[in-house]
Amino acid sequence: MAEHRYQSWMRYFTPGPVHHRLGLVCLGVGMQHGALPPVGPRVLDHHVAVVVSAGRGWYTDPEGRRRAVVAPALLWLVPGVRHHFGADAEEGWDESFVDFTGSAVTAYTELGCIQPDRPLVPLTDAGPARTAIARVARAARPGNPLLEVEAAAAVHELLVALRRARADTTADGAPVLEALARDAFLPLSVADHAARHGMTPAELRAAVRRSAGCSPKDYLLGIRLGRAKELLAGTDLPVSTVARRVGYDDPAYFSRLFTRRVGTPPVHFRATQSRKVPGGYAGRVPDPDHPPTIPCSRLSG
Repeated sequence: MAEHRYQSWMRYFTPGPVHHRLGLVCLGVGMQHGALPPVGPRVLDHHVAVVVSAGRGWYTDPEGRRRAVVAPALLWLVPGVRHHFGADAEEGWDESFVDFTGSAVTAYTELGCIQPDRPLVPLTDAGPARTAIARVARAARPGNPLLEVEAAAAVHELLVALRRARADTTADGAPVLEALARDAFLPLSVADHAARHGMTPAELRAAVRRSAGCSPKDYLLGIRLGRAKELLAGTDLPVSTVARRVGYDDPAYFSRLFTRRVGTPPVHFRATQSRKVPGGYAGRVPDPDHPPTIPCSRLSG
């Protein structure tokens, strides 16, 4: 009998109807290492994210073309699409996978976190994705009453981690988004933003869609409205001044836009969210390991 040159660990789950209302449910998790036997050809009725963190292997696409898989890499297995893959017979690979499904898959696909048309995706780093998968594995401990909830939360985390680790966004997408965020409050059109980066509007739209899962207009609008909310909640500035601070010279247009996208007029948002903070809000994101605290001297009598 041939000696097995690989190790496998996997668990499978059957979430109930209430868990499916979470939007994503985890159907299974596994961690494997070595010269694993090939998978398929087969077709599934759900999604699987296979993260290859070390080693190499191959993937055969639905048209029958074999492609090399070199770690770190992601294999997207999508419902209804035939797939066939395996680790190198000599070198093998380290593999972690999560099976999942749910109504939120549609939104994650529209946002570019899931790419059904790209079954093989190079990654810059498999570490964060493996961490998320490890959370599912830990949730699978015997007798855990929160198994399905913890596993579902980890799948959300996994999709974000994979989106950040995609090699194609690091090269060109991130700098474009950073530049758009920096210039978000300037009175510039999408064509103006594109010209500042030596791109056509179509090229800018493609880069932003690839990196943020939305159009440049929606990306800029999200930044502007987020800042407007901060100013409304943390200052006494008139709405007209807030509008100008975030790039709108017409306060009436800003109010209509804010109301349509936020669901409430700026003055009502301020009334429900206002916080009077002595000294104002800090402009820097706090260190999670050292969050803002009340000085001990303030607490002493």
